Amino acid sequence: MEPFNRIYERAVARKGEETLLGWLPKPRSDLGLKRLSGAKYLSEMSRAVFRSGFVWKIVDYKWPTMAEALHGFDPVACAFQPDEAIEALLGDERVIRHLKKLRSVRENAMFVLEVERQQKSFGKYLADWPVDDIIGLHADLKKRGSRLGGRTGQFFLRGVGKDTFCLTRDVVGALIRQKVVDRNPTAKRDLAAVQAAFNEWREQSGRPLCEISRILSCSIDG
Repeated sequence: MEPFNRIYERAVARKGEETLLGWLPKPRSDLGLKRLSGAKYLSEMSRAVFRSGFVWKIVDYKWPTMAEALHGFDPVACAFQPDEAIEALLGDERVIRHLKKLRSVRENAMFVLEVERQQKSFGKYLADWPVDDIIGLHADLKKRGSRLGGRTGQFFLRGVGKDTFCLTRDVVGALIRQKVVDRNPTAKRDLAAVQAAFNEWREQSGRPLCEISRILSCSIDG
């Protein structure tokens, strides 16, 4: 595994330093995470779910009317929607009419409310989760949420500003090049190796996981 400064130099050589720095995401502070509402978390969770396997621009275009139809993503209102109300949305032009994903809004509203009961706020749950075990948070989202496994949960975290890496095709390609893994990491052992590599690069560079992830993606040919 190369030291991170070499990976960074290769990314700069490919993209140019000014361009690369302009592409780097920034994590939200712990206080910032705690200040976000449950509705904001449910909205971004749902957006990540609807984007999965779909055209992101269409989802983003529809999002204001989706919010109208889904009670502004208020967790209490969404959690207590009966099946009939969700099925009726299939005739509503304001929404993306995918029944399983529409049902996931209710299930994830219940998840948000459960966390709020346990830890006062969903933001506190995210803020308190240590970044040196971000794979643990990914696994918890998959276990407790609806359709939040894999990159969907990772993109949700990136969207709200929780520091995380995202295992996109280019990031996985860079990890394979660095011999961290030899295939797309899904097994626990491989994910632990990915976490260990990111922890080491974070210590070397002082950069957050989200920046390291983007630099890795820019360090290899697409």
